[in-house]
Amino acid sequence: MHTEHIHFFDTTLRDGEQSPGCSMYLAEKVRMAKQLEQLGVDVIEAGFAVSSEGDAASVDAVARAVRGARIASLARAKHDDITAAARALEFAARSRIHIFLASSDIHLEYKLKISREQALEQADSAVRFARRYFDDVEFSPEDATRTEPGFLCTMVQTAVDAGATVINVPDTVGYTVPQEYASLFRMLRERVRGIESVTLSAHCHNDLGMAVANSLAAVEAGARQVECTINGIGERAGNAALEEVAAALHVRQDRLPFAHGIKLDEIFPASRMLSEIITFSPAPNKAIVGSNAFAHEAGIHQHGVLSNPLCYEILTPATVGVPANRMVLGKHSGRHALRHRLGELGYSLTRSELDVAYDHFVAVADRKKSVFDQDLIGIVLTHLRPEQVPSAHATASGSASQA
Repeated sequence: MHTEHIHFFDTTLRDGEQSPGCSMYLAEKVRMAKQLEQLGVDVIEAGFAVSSEGDAASVDAVARAVRGARIASLARAKHDDITAAARALEFAARSRIHIFLASSDIHLEYKLKISREQALEQADSAVRFARRYFDDVEFSPEDATRTEPGFLCTMVQTAVDAGATVINVPDTVGYTVPQEYASLFRMLRERVRGIESVTLSAHCHNDLGMAVANSLAAVEAGARQVECTINGIGERAGNAALEEVAAALHVRQDRLPFAHGIKLDEIFPASRMLSEIITFSPAPNKAIVGSNAFAHEAGIHQHGVLSNPLCYEILTPATVGVPANRMVLGKHSGRHALRHRLGELGYSLTRSELDVAYDHFVAVADRKKSVFDQDLIGIVLTHLRPEQVPSAHATASGSASQA
């Protein structure tokens, strides 16, 4: 049975970099791009060439450095943008231009101040002009999810007729919900002539916290490319997180039976590299790559994980490149986790000793948010094994008492 392939279009270096605090220098972009290539992404959107000389240089540098993934530059539906992208991508082994043009009435009226008819003419002209330079042309009707459905079909039809090879359906402001977003893809597949010859793509923002859910709904409805970023960075609340989409495709093969090229064990290294470059990490409770994603404090969870990690972990930390799960000892922890950690520290306790240690542990945990190894060692040496207190410590104690 043939398994369909989902392409990962990573826009960490373009849409991700546009978010506050996430700008990158040229050398950092090249370093991150090489990690994205190692991760196995299919397309790297390296920047917006016409926006500045620096961005054009970054696109050029990434295009020269990365030979496996396809390299893309964003462009408005303007000839100058397209020629700037073509220059920046001249030395790419494989290139793509990504053209966008607003399609919603609110964007056309208030941002671009053009009519629907003018937008259609601009889309047609831009895609046809881009085909002079590129075999691979992606077209995005910006704010597609707030566009009148009939006009969205007309604009997509215009782009397909002009030669677009990829049609992206952006949820630019994170407005849609999964069922609604999926219906847009089904509508386009039913109403646009020649749509079967192009790749449909999903690009979702996370303003309502549904970017990944919407992206997966699009995949179920026929999208075969997902646009995302490492750690979910991006404008405002961010983009669909690559690591979450990839993990969902891995864990839920029963519902999402698709192949892809992402090397899952490179996810955490990519996340760590990005955090280092932009100098901040994802939230602790961030799925897959957050510091708490594989951490456990509740006693019943710790007991279950120590008995069999699959009790509370639907994929192992090693699957996504995380070194190990983490047992956080605190007031919610139980005897099982305490015995396990003391064993790791070299202390094998009898049941009665464990009861004594646990009582003192709970007393410490009530005073502190987290209990550290030195606290546990102190409990053992003070209350269970005073004879193991180092002589230097004993001497210091004796001197103190004499004083």
